[in-house]
Parts: sequence; C-alpha cells; structure tokens
Amino acid sequence: MSQDTIVVTAANIHPDAVALLSDYRVVYADVRAGETALAELCGQEQPIAIMVRYGNISEKVISASSKLKVIAKHGVGTDNIDKVAAARLSIPVTAALGSNSQAVAEQTLALMFACARQIAWLDTRMRQGHWDKDNYAGIELAGATLGLIGAGSIGRRVAQVALALGMKVVVHDPYAIPGSLPTGVHLVDLEPLLAQANVISLHCPLTPETRNLLDADRLAKLQDQTIIVNTARAGLFDEAALLAELHARRLHAGIDCFQEEPLGNSSPWLVAPNTILTPHIGGTTTTAFRQMGVMAAESILSHLNC
Repeated sequence: MSQDTIVVTAANIHPDAVALLSDYRVVYADVRAGETALAELCGQEQPIAIMVRYGNISEKVISASSKLKVIAKHGVGTDNIDKVAAARLSIPVTAALGSNSQAVAEQTLALMFACARQIAWLDTRMRQGHWDKDNYAGIELAGATLGLIGAGSIGRRVAQVALALGMKVVVHDPYAIPGSLPTGVHLVDLEPLLAQANVISLHCPLTPETRNLLDADRLAKLQDQTIIVNTARAGLFDEAALLAELHARRLHAGIDCFQEEPLGNSSPWLVAPNTILTPHIGGTTTTAFRQMGVMAAESILSHLNC
C-alpha cells in the first residue's frame, strides 16, 4: 500500500470503490464535519485526493494539503466544492455524471405519487386508528401537466414515465436543444410552465441564476394544489415562502434536499402540512451507491496515474 492518503468525506463507500483504491491509505471524515474540521483533517493527512460526498470543500479545505492533485465528487452535484479556488490552485474537480440518474428519477416519481395520494398522511392516520375513506380525495396524475425545470438525464427519465402515465409534459431548460427532447415533450419558457403545471419537478443545478428560482412571487402564482418536487438542490426555491404556501394548504411538496442538513429538531419542515420529506437520499440506491463510488474512484486513479 502506498503511503499516500485519500480523504473521503463520508462514513463509507462501496466495497468495489474501496478495492480500486487499495494501493492508497483511505481516511474517512466525520459526515458532520464542518469546514474547520475538514481543513484540519486535510492539513494533518495531506491527502493527494479528496472524494467528496458530504461537507463544504472550501478554499480553506482545498489549500490545506500541499499534495492535493484531484477532487472527485461521489455523485453529480459539485456546488459544495469551491471550483473557482480549485481552478486557481490547478486542482481538477470531477463528478460521477450519470451515476445516479435513474435512482433520482425514481425518487422523483415516488415523491410525486406520494404527494398526489397523501400516502404518508394516510399511513399515519391509519396507525392512529382513523379510517379516512369517506372524506379523502387524491390527485389523479393522468391528464395533468408536469413541468420539468431542467432536461438533463434525470429530467428526461422522469418525462418518459410521465408520458407513459398519460401526463402532459413541458420543460424549461435554456440549454436544451429544440428537437432533442422525447417525443411529446414541449420546450417552453419558465413563466408559461409555471402557469400550466399541476406538478413542478426541479432538475437543474444550483447556480446564481437558479438560486431562489421559485421565489415568493412565482410560488404565489401557481395553481392551487400544485405539487412541487425537489430532488435536485436546496436553494432552488424560497423555503420560507413555500412553507407559508404549505401552511395555507394551497400547495403540496415532496422535498429531498434542504438548506439545513440534517434537519434540526426545531426545523419548520417537521411541522409543515402537505409535505413528504426524505433525507437527501434521492441518489442513494444499492446500484447508484456502487456506481458513484466506482466512478469517483476511477476518476481519482486516472488523474493520479496520468
């Protein structure tokens, strides 16, 4: 085994990824470690690579190791990595593109169905001894309009299932090429999408342009009982504004990512009605977990061996 170290900001990675990195000493960071703790760990261990799952990989963290040669994301989104600082230090940042697309698409659909039929609420009520058959009415998705914000590999997978279900699908994506979308999917501007949609699903990266894309004004204009699903990134909508709409019982939401993670005991999300909450596990299936780890490990090795 090499004396060189690779820091992984996770409790574990798939055994196949571990095997690929067997020539190196792998050190796992506490998943709750903050910027200072990660910088101290990198300063102490002097890793030649960082595999990122959790944590804020800031300039302080990146510059803590004089040996660092590559940062590989265990997943797709790299918004928790300071890519500007990494570029300035000539350290490449890679992502395991496509590794969890199917997993996230399936989670999106699960949240959409669960919101439409109030599955979690009904389950809780039944366990409390209630039988809400007489007063219950779910939302039927066939014939409804699904608005996808983002038409990458995840959005396209969601679109294909929605079309098969009999939904109308419209997409807003300034980078999508007209004619490249699945047959039956229509490319539209954001405002028409928001006006038409009965379900809105977010599949875009978090950038200065997309932060708070769904602000209070846009949320207020949505049709009553619209379902919002976010399996992409926190920050794409105004959390306080959406919470207000949920407490008014005007909208529904299936949320997998939050600005505060993990949620604290006093988080307003824990008492929000009309919601299905999951702990940022959209991309975490047995298949995707392996693919993310293996692709990140292969990326590290390719940069270390070049």
